[in-house]
Amino acid sequence: MDTVTDSAQPRRVRRQRSVTELLTSVALGFESVVIFLAALVMFGLKSLPPVVALAGGWSLALIMLITVGLLRWRAGIIIGSILQLIVIGLGFVQGAMFFVGILFGAIWVFALISGARLERKGQ
Repeated sequence: MDTVTDSAQPRRVRRQRSVTELLTSVALGFESVVIFLAALVMFGLKSLPPVVALAGGWSLALIMLITVGLLRWRAGIIIGSILQLIVIGLGFVQGAMFFVGILFGAIWVFALISGARLERKGQ
Protein backbone atom coordinates (compact mmCIF):
# COMPACT_ATOMS: atom_id res chain seq x y z
CA MET A 1 0.00 0.00 0.00
CA ASP A 2 1.49 3.30 -1.13
CA THR A 3 0.80 6.43 0.82
CA VAL A 4 1.71 9.88 -0.30
CA THR A 5 2.94 12.16 2.39
CA ASP A 6 3.31 15.91 2.36
CA SER A 7 7.00 15.59 3.12
CA ALA A 8 7.58 13.96 -0.27
CA GLN A 9 6.98 17.27 -2.00
CA PRO A 10 9.62 19.92 -1.37
CA ARG A 11 8.14 23.20 -0.19
CA ARG A 12 9.11 26.34 -1.99
CA VAL A 13 10.63 28.88 0.34
CA ARG A 14 9.34 32.38 -0.30
CA ARG A 15 11.80 35.21 -0.43
CA GLN A 16 11.56 37.69 2.43
CA ARG A 17 10.48 41.04 0.98
CA SER A 18 11.53 44.33 2.53
CA VAL A 19 8.96 46.77 3.88
CA THR A 20 9.98 49.32 1.25
CA GLU A 21 9.46 46.76 -1.49
CA LEU A 22 6.02 45.87 -0.14
CA LEU A 23 4.84 49.47 0.18
CA THR A 24 6.18 50.64 -3.19
CA SER A 25 4.79 47.58 -4.97
CA VAL A 26 1.30 48.32 -3.64
CA ALA A 27 1.58 51.97 -4.70
CA LEU A 28 2.90 51.16 -8.18
CA GLY A 29 0.44 48.32 -8.72
CA PHE A 30 -2.55 50.49 -7.86
CA GLU A 31 -1.17 53.34 -9.95
CA SER A 32 -0.92 51.04 -12.97
CA VAL A 33 -4.68 50.40 -12.74
CA VAL A 34 -5.37 54.13 -12.55
CA ILE A 35 -3.11 54.79 -15.58
CA PHE A 36 -4.86 52.04 -17.54
CA LEU A 37 -8.19 53.75 -16.87
CA ALA A 38 -6.73 57.22 -17.52
CA ALA A 39 -5.74 56.03 -20.99
CA LEU A 40 -9.40 55.27 -21.65
CA VAL A 41 -10.36 58.73 -20.41
CA MET A 42 -7.78 60.42 -22.66
CA PHE A 43 -9.10 58.37 -25.57
CA GLY A 44 -12.69 59.33 -24.79
CA LEU A 45 -11.88 63.02 -24.39
CA LYS A 46 -9.79 62.94 -27.59
CA SER A 47 -6.83 64.47 -25.74
CA LEU A 48 -4.54 62.36 -27.92
CA PRO A 49 -4.94 60.34 -31.10
CA PRO A 50 -6.59 56.98 -30.28
CA VAL A 51 -3.51 54.84 -30.91
CA VAL A 52 -1.28 57.10 -28.84
CA ALA A 53 -3.76 57.35 -25.96
CA LEU A 54 -4.50 53.63 -25.72
CA ALA A 55 -1.17 52.10 -26.68
CA GLY A 56 0.84 54.69 -24.76
CA GLY A 57 -1.28 54.56 -21.62
CA TRP A 58 -1.55 50.80 -21.54
CA SER A 59 2.18 50.45 -22.23
CA LEU A 60 2.91 52.76 -19.32
CA ALA A 61 0.64 50.66 -17.09
CA LEU A 62 2.41 47.49 -18.24
CA ILE A 63 5.84 49.01 -17.57
CA MET A 64 4.63 49.88 -14.06
CA LEU A 65 3.58 46.28 -13.46
CA ILE A 66 6.93 45.00 -14.73
CA THR A 67 8.71 47.48 -12.47
CA VAL A 68 6.90 45.99 -9.45
CA GLY A 69 9.01 42.88 -10.02
CA LEU A 70 12.19 44.95 -10.07
CA LEU A 71 11.62 46.81 -6.80
CA ARG A 72 13.94 44.52 -4.84
CA TRP A 73 16.87 46.25 -6.57
CA ARG A 74 17.84 49.92 -6.48
CA ALA A 75 17.27 50.13 -10.25
CA GLY A 76 13.60 49.28 -9.68
CA ILE A 77 13.23 52.17 -7.24
CA ILE A 78 14.89 54.51 -9.75
CA ILE A 79 12.65 53.32 -12.60
CA GLY A 80 9.61 53.71 -10.34
CA SER A 81 10.66 57.28 -9.52
CA ILE A 82 11.08 58.08 -13.21
CA LEU A 83 7.61 56.67 -13.86
CA GLN A 84 6.24 59.04 -11.22
CA LEU A 85 7.72 61.98 -13.12
CA ILE A 86 6.23 60.70 -16.38
CA VAL A 87 2.77 60.52 -14.80
CA ILE A 88 3.10 64.08 -13.53
CA GLY A 89 4.20 65.08 -17.04
CA LEU A 90 0.96 63.66 -18.42
CA GLY A 91 -0.65 66.71 -16.87
CA PHE A 92 0.52 68.66 -19.92
CA VAL A 93 -1.69 66.39 -22.04
CA GLN A 94 -4.67 66.22 -19.70
CA GLY A 95 -4.76 68.74 -16.85
CA ALA A 96 -6.31 66.37 -14.31
CA MET A 97 -3.23 64.15 -14.58
CA PHE A 98 -1.25 66.79 -12.67
CA PHE A 99 -3.42 65.98 -9.67
CA VAL A 100 -3.16 62.22 -10.22
CA GLY A 101 0.60 62.41 -10.74
CA ILE A 102 1.24 64.55 -7.69
CA LEU A 103 -1.01 62.34 -5.55
CA PHE A 104 0.75 59.13 -6.59
CA GLY A 105 4.13 60.85 -6.36
CA ALA A 106 3.35 61.71 -2.75
CA ILE A 107 2.26 58.12 -2.09
CA TRP A 108 5.52 56.90 -3.69
CA VAL A 109 7.66 59.20 -1.54
CA PHE A 110 5.69 58.20 1.56
CA ALA A 111 6.25 54.51 0.76
CA LEU A 112 9.99 55.05 0.32
CA ILE A 113 10.42 57.09 3.51
CA SER A 114 8.12 54.97 5.69
CA GLY A 115 9.60 51.73 4.40
CA ALA A 116 13.14 52.86 5.13
CA ARG A 117 12.14 54.08 8.60
CA LEU A 118 10.40 50.81 9.46
CA GLU A 119 13.34 48.78 8.19
CA ARG A 120 15.74 50.79 10.39
CA LYS A 121 13.52 50.21 13.44
CA GLY A 122 13.32 46.49 12.69
CA GLN A 123 17.09 46.01 12.72
